[in-house]
Amino acid sequence: MIKILFLIHDLGKGGAEKVLVNLVNNLDRTKFDITVMALFDGANSQFLNDNIHYKVVFRKMFAGNSHILKLLTPERLHSKFIKDRFDIEVSYLEGPSARIISGCKDNKTKLISWIHVEQHTKKKAAKSFRSVFEMQKCYMRFDATAGVSQYVVDDFTSLVPVKNSQVVYNTVESNKVIAMGKEPVEDCTFQDGIITLCGIGTLKKSKGFDRLINIHAKLIEEGKNIRTLILGDGSEADNLKQLATDLKVNDTVVFLGYQTNPYKYLSKSDIFVCTSYAEGFSTAATEALILGVPVCTVEVSGMKEMLGDENQYGLVTKNDTQDLLIHIKTLIDNQGLLKEYKERAKERGKQFVTKEAVKKTEEFLLSVYNE
Repeated sequence: MIKILFLIHDLGKGGAEKVLVNLVNNLDRTKFDITVMALFDGANSQFLNDNIHYKVVFRKMFAGNSHILKLLTPERLHSKFIKDRFDIEVSYLEGPSARIISGCKDNKTKLISWIHVEQHTKKKAAKSFRSVFEMQKCYMRFDATAGVSQYVVDDFTSLVPVKNSQVVYNTVESNKVIAMGKEPVEDCTFQDGIITLCGIGTLKKSKGFDRLINIHAKLIEEGKNIRTLILGDGSEADNLKQLATDLKVNDTVVFLGYQTNPYKYLSKSDIFVCTSYAEGFSTAATEALILGVPVCTVEVSGMKEMLGDENQYGLVTKNDTQDLLIHIKTLIDNQGLLKEYKERAKERGKQFVTKEAVKKTEEFLLSVYNE
């Protein structure tokens, strides 16, 4: 059996964290003995199966942790945090976890870096490292690099000349998403005749929820009968709520906070909207398709791979608030088109079944192990 370690910064409420839980819970336990290690604990750890070994380095998150970790070399960090020997060590998410895994001194251990978000510049990619030189040196120590979309792979390999890069799409528990989507909603009423927009994610600046609120306000000003649901929490929560109040739409923009079952809200919404400035391969958008909810998104990594270059399965706009507004309004004003995209979403959603994603991921892990 192959002993494999997945190291992640934390198992908080983000999409990548949830995807890691989905992946390890579904990997073949006759092939892999799995350990998940988080530098800091988080809400998603509660969903790990009992047969996953789970370890936490620090009990609580502390400010400036990535800067403090830079005081030690990758080798020192690795020897301090990772005591066991593994056949494969995976840095799941770019940044501190990659720096730590790169410090492994065992030449028999295969190292994998899993990149989730487009970096664009060497400076951004080196944020958790002492320098651009150290960043490149660390990432080049890995035997393979996985990217969650072709865009992410192309972006990252333009910055770092890695040895072996492959696209490995996220694992989504499709059957679970569908089943949980059928649960009733009690704390948020959906009404006939009101178009419901939905945004899901950590409430941080890179997710662009301020753009969604501004779009909502413009649509209300134009007389559209809509409601917008925002699911998630984060550092921008208070600012976003204040923005909704300032724009006088706090009665039609509903902040639902972090939900262990976001699917019961998403499944009953009319349009899923992504306003992010950067993504990897959006888990929430994938789940929307599985539930047959039309996706309208700005162009970020993975969206054209998911929805088609010609908008076959959803609407991809410029990464521009005004352009996104125009396309959302088109769907609201054209119920026939909205219904058509619901059917297209269902069709595309069938491509993201758990079994196929896990199979391809296992093939990737085995190929690296057997190199």
